[in-house]
Amino acid sequence: MKPLIVANWKMHFAPAKAKEVVLEILKLSEREKIDLQKVEIVLAPSFTALNEVAQALKDTTVKLGAQNCFWEEKGAFTGEISPSELQEIGVKYVIVGHSERRENLGETDEMIHKKIKTVLNLELAPILCVGETFEERQKGIKDYRLMAQATQAFEGLQIKPQDKIVIAYEPVWVIGSGQAVAKEEAQYTIEVLKQRMIDLFGVSLVKETTTFIYGGSVDESNIRDFVAFPSSGVLVGGASLKAERFVKLIKKIL
Repeated sequence: MKPLIVANWKMHFAPAKAKEVVLEILKLSEREKIDLQKVEIVLAPSFTALNEVAQALKDTTVKLGAQNCFWEEKGAFTGEISPSELQEIGVKYVIVGHSERRENLGETDEMIHKKIKTVLNLELAPILCVGETFEERQKGIKDYRLMAQATQAFEGLQIKPQDKIVIAYEPVWVIGSGQAVAKEEAQYTIEVLKQRMIDLFGVSLVKETTTFIYGGSVDESNIRDFVAFPSSGVLVGGASLKAERFVKLIKKIL
């Protein structure tokens, strides 16, 4: 399985700037002779930039991602974005349950479960973000909290062999801090999450459908630590905002 690099651009870049960054990433990758087919790259711009980025990525192997969606395909839901609309634009991956949405917008595990169900029904790939707060870590309930988040997101869903699922371990307390967790802890935690998914769906189905990645202060200095084990990758924030830096990050693992 190819390593997965997801760039979450959050609330940066108007459409024209987003397109400019994409074209620069592609240009620099070609100049550096980077074979983008050896890695699964996903760019997740803000909603307003999706069309521009989709056009820039046409005829490339780089995939388009969205940072969120609603759990219904249509209806009277003012201000929300339908996953079927995202699909029509060309989105392949949808980030669900990011800690910033949980904290700032009150997104609950029940809401996240409904979003994942709809995303999978449309044959899109959910990127479920799970992570503990510093307080939960201090209390020694980190593993329990992560397993609970994964369970509540997926329990009761029917997973098919052709589905594509990503689970991103992103400890809340390291986001934006510039300090990632040790690679040993990231690997251990991913094994915990993998076992929880195996408990829910069985070994063969999880192996066939699910990729486990790490997010939280990932940059070119530590990315190798988080793609050193099978079925792995990273969710990148700040280090993906400048094309030159992002291409250096990609090059580190190829």
